[in-house]
Amino acid sequence: MAWYGYGWRPYVPVSTRRAQARRKMDALRKKGVDIQPVVIEGRKIAKTFWGEAWCDHLESFSDYANRLPRGRTYVRNGSVCHLEIKQGEILAKVSGSELYNLHIQIETLPAKKWSAIKKRCAGQVGSLLELLQGKLSDHVMQVVTDRNEGLFPLPGEISLKCSCPDWAVMCKHVAAVLYGVGARLDEKPELLFKLRGVDHEELIAADAEAAVSAATSRGTSKRLEGEELSDVFGIDLDTSAAAAASAPDKKGSTTATETRRTKAAKKTTANGRVKKPAKPARRKTAVKTIAK
Repeated sequence: MAWYGYGWRPYVPVSTRRAQARRKMDALRKKGVDIQPVVIEGRKIAKTFWGEAWCDHLESFSDYANRLPRGRTYVRNGSVCHLEIKQGEILAKVSGSELYNLHIQIETLPAKKWSAIKKRCAGQVGSLLELLQGKLSDHVMQVVTDRNEGLFPLPGEISLKCSCPDWAVMCKHVAAVLYGVGARLDEKPELLFKLRGVDHEELIAADAEAAVSAATSRGTSKRLEGEELSDVFGIDLDTSAAAAASAPDKKGSTTATETRRTKAAKKTTANGRVKKPAKPARRKTAVKTIAK
């Protein structure tokens, strides 16, 4: 609880805070604001690969690990009334003694680091559905969740701002929102890529290019093996002769026709008449007389 004026701010029960926040959210909805509350079911804040990886990453830094627990209760009891993730920033509203506005800025992923991630994951991501569901190989998971070279931001890339009077850089409202991001990634993991300013489909495109490149390399290898077959087995292969034999020979058919005509001409007599071929001589068959 923060020091306010000449004393501590009076404690406001959770039920009262939530009722006040709900009225304010309803008023914003009537004005056309798209309110996106964080709803936690059960005690576990994040349940999927991307949500858990986000929370684990934040807790891996000592500065955050000591302050984040203060926000767990807030996010579990529904105090994060609104959380919107955009490129490079998170906008939120948290219910406390009042309704506080939060603005968390996160630097977009450097192009060099993003290219390195795509290169290291190429050929191992699979489908877009598998990527978003977190069904990745151990190697890809290690790449995207790497503490320093992965997709998640470093503390130096995060700027925190809350409208509450708490002097701490990371107050309980900010901590609640950061946990809320993990819960939101359970529902829409693609928001992590949006937050870091990169396109998650580029991972799939890089994966497809790697597959095509590998297939092309295998095809080239097979063709080279065919061309060098004579060297491997020490024999001479005359492919031109085989091709000539398989191709239709129009000249050959014409020559055969002319040959038949020449033979027919030789059978012609001087007066232009064609000699009829001599009839084959009949064989005399011996008739056996059967003695009566």
